[in-house]
Amino acid sequence: MAVPLLAGVSPAHAQSAGSGPGWFVPKTQSPGSGASGGGAGQSVVRRRPGVMPVAGPGANAMGDGDPQAPGAPQTPPVLPLPPIPALSEMAKGAAPPNAVIGVLSVPDVMRQSVAAQQVEKILGARRDKLNQDAQKEQASWRDLQQQIQNSKLSQEQLATRERALQQRVTAAQRDFRNRNRIIQEAAQVSLGQIERELVQVIRQVAAARGMNLVLHREQVALNINDFDITLQVSNQLNSTLSSVFIPGDGVDAEELARSGSFPTTANPGPQPAPPPVATVATTPAPAGTAPGAAVKK
Repeated sequence: MAVPLLAGVSPAHAQSAGSGPGWFVPKTQSPGSGASGGGAGQSVVRRRPGVMPVAGPGANAMGDGDPQAPGAPQTPPVLPLPPIPALSEMAKGAAPPNAVIGVLSVPDVMRQSVAAQQVEKILGARRDKLNQDAQKEQASWRDLQQQIQNSKLSQEQLATRERALQQRVTAAQRDFRNRNRIIQEAAQVSLGQIERELVQVIRQVAAARGMNLVLHREQVALNINDFDITLQVSNQLNSTLSSVFIPGDGVDAEELARSGSFPTTANPGPQPAPPPVATVATTPAPAGTAPGAAVKK
């Protein structure tokens, strides 16, 4: 008796911003932006006469949104198609059995999942820490920008300080994007374990109820409570999977997978120490001195 694999519990939900409330979904961002929602990819130095602006990798710098920019999406041409080939008759096959239908709300199951709540708590804290670090770094950029604007230096000295600030911005953005990627991949690893177990639980509950077709409750206009197996699936999932393996803070899931020693939920095993994270000082440099580039701790 086959139960259709439910769409909607894929780890790709870890990167979707449209999931229901209460179901952990890491915050997303465009590849060209910094880790903070405040726009870390924007220029941090306002231009004044004789001062070279610090260019940030914003949308305009990347050519996004400009229909005249090289490589911008163009309207595809309408191309002719060859004739449709004639189909031969098929032999008659056996009719499928009568449908015994159940309905299920995957978002409700995830909200009630103890393992999903664990993922939300741990990775949500990492996301908040990343946002706080990005905001502090942006504040430091603004302080350095003000110092450059108010300094009485030669054009050559101003250009040197601006280049140093631009290098610092670039290094910080690279670090924030990498940290954000690690958090997103940790969410994919964690939610993937829940998906794998959830599919098995749905099959188990459906078989116990004699059901051979399970539909998403959100896609059904009308049903009665006897069809709904959401509560049974939630209880069974919590009894079989109360926690999942979550890669450690700063541990790159891709590197962990390539090492060939990826832990499992049943046997977490030791994890490698996280690599040093490139950070930048947030204390503004004194006037007249060049801001330091990113340094590793």
